[in-house]
Amino acid sequence: MGEFVIKMPDVGEGVAEAELVEWHVKPGDPVREDMVLAAVMTDKATVEIPSPVTGTVLWLGAEVGDTVAVKAPLVRIEIAGEGETAAPAVDNKLAAKAEEQPAVKVEAPAPVAKPTQPVKVEAKAPIANGHATGERLEKALASPAVRLRAKESGVDLRQVAGTGPAGRITHDDLDQFIARGAQPAPAPAGLQRKTAVDEIKVTGLRRRIAEKMSLSTSRIPHITYVEEVDMTALEDLRTTMNRDRKPDQPKLTILPYLMRALVRTIADQPAVNAIFDDGPGIIHRHHAVHIGIATQTPAGLTVPVVRHAEARGIWDCATELNRLAEAARTGTATRDELTGSTITISSLGALGGIVTTPVINHPEVAIVGVNKLAIRPVWDGTQFVPRKIMNLSSSFDHRVIDGWDAAVFVQRLKTLLETPALIFVEA
Repeated sequence: MGEFVIKMPDVGEGVAEAELVEWHVKPGDPVREDMVLAAVMTDKATVEIPSPVTGTVLWLGAEVGDTVAVKAPLVRIEIAGEGETAAPAVDNKLAAKAEEQPAVKVEAPAPVAKPTQPVKVEAKAPIANGHATGERLEKALASPAVRLRAKESGVDLRQVAGTGPAGRITHDDLDQFIARGAQPAPAPAGLQRKTAVDEIKVTGLRRRIAEKMSLSTSRIPHITYVEEVDMTALEDLRTTMNRDRKPDQPKLTILPYLMRALVRTIADQPAVNAIFDDGPGIIHRHHAVHIGIATQTPAGLTVPVVRHAEARGIWDCATELNRLAEAARTGTATRDELTGSTITISSLGALGGIVTTPVINHPEVAIVGVNKLAIRPVWDGTQFVPRKIMNLSSSFDHRVIDGWDAAVFVQRLKTLLETPALIFVEA
């Protein structure tokens, strides 16, 4: 028998390490060529690591949440024969190439270093939970997408028999379980004390978000300016444009109008469209307007970037916005699509509340927060009339943007949104 070592691949862009966010196998599992072994994350982009060979997993070199250096041994696989003289390239979703390693003859069993699951001999037939009857119930093996579906359907995955590798639960397994009429476990009768404490390791995208927010709030002195905006005229225009749109044009939301209004406002207030390198103390004021759109995904918050908004019209902004939002939600957005913004918009839609205090996307110097739109009574001088009102909550880096300049910026934005025809007037 031979041994094949898979090392952490070089994912490019000068990245020296990546975080291990998911194992799909454990020691003792059989694997086949092109089967996904693990997933790693760097700069919010997830990369899947497939196996270039068929064999059996001997050893895993890290645990979920560990940071692994490029070229560090990641997986050892036992293969038939004495091993190849050269390893085929490892491919993945981002076309990252794994470091190739010749297989060597195994004289003694390789030590198991930090396996994420205990090595056990499993029956070939599928068993619920991936464990034999009578054993302690542990976390079921399933992908994040399957877990989300199960949660939405009220299904306890520990009750589902997995037919995938190592007892992994697939979408088909979940479909068959639901089709059999499985019902969520009923809630216990009466009120009971609960003493359990869940310990959740912060890994993957959630760790990236935590690090980013900590960096931003620890380095940037925020000033938040809130202003009320009458969106009645813009909403009337949006309704008309959506009614008359062509079949190949996307449905317009408020965001494309806000993006175009930002471009017009930045032309008069260029200081807010900047990156502050607070190490050497240099402000990089950009002429291009690359707008980050804070987007909630099943995995957490990401910020895809609409590049060169200054060169895009309303429909083009809407089309690109929809494309990037879908890529972010499905986890297919590339590293370039998730980096490089010069100013960010944060919107919670109908959940936007009355006021928010958005955190600046470091190292930018400004973020515009969109709050909930609601019909409110407004005094027009003679009577109260219903108007569609929305608050803008905008935060600025007070080291770079003075309060006066922040107010001028928001008031200019307010004027454009309340008189939307101005958005389309050539500067």
